[in-house]
Amino acid sequence: MAASSDEERTDLLRLLLNPRRLVVLGLVGVRPRTAEELEDETGLRRKHVLQAVAPLVTAGLVRRRGERYELGEDAVVALARDLPGPEPADPYLFRGMLPEEHEVIARFFEGRRLVEWPMVLSKRLVVLERLALEFEPGRRYPEREVNDVLRVFSDDYTTLRRALIDEGLLDRAGGEYWRSGGRVGE
Repeated sequence: MAASSDEERTDLLRLLLNPRRLVVLGLVGVRPRTAEELEDETGLRRKHVLQAVAPLVTAGLVRRRGERYELGEDAVVALARDLPGPEPADPYLFRGMLPEEHEVIARFFEGRRLVEWPMVLSKRLVVLERLALEFEPGRRYPEREVNDVLRVFSDDYTTLRRALIDEGLLDRAGGEYWRSGGRVGE
């Protein structure tokens, strides 16, 4: 089943959100299994195993080979190919950044959201430098406002705030924060 339309993707999602079907799919994804093995490993009665596997077979996500059920790899590959890719980084994020830093921004952001924390310090510093541009030099911010600014980029705004302080891009005292480093944006 290649999910080429939004309706087909929604139907597939509904199909997979059934806990029994999801468990069965996961088990046959690891290795082919018989209905009896699925019964033993899931604790489900045979009737429930067959009710779970039937729509997966119909959708092409599971194939029956003799007595065993196995992952319908072709359908899974087609499904993965049909899914939309990640949203590119918002062009706004490139403002104030050097051309050689654009690749780092593009790698770690989708839209304006930071989707992965860089493990390599040099890349993490590029991300933090970009976030620091959100704060106006010379202006003092209450913690709540700093959190609101950083929440646009990540729900884990406390980690971002702490990293900005640790890397000398923000400073704080008396419940206020201010830019203490980094470049000035356009």
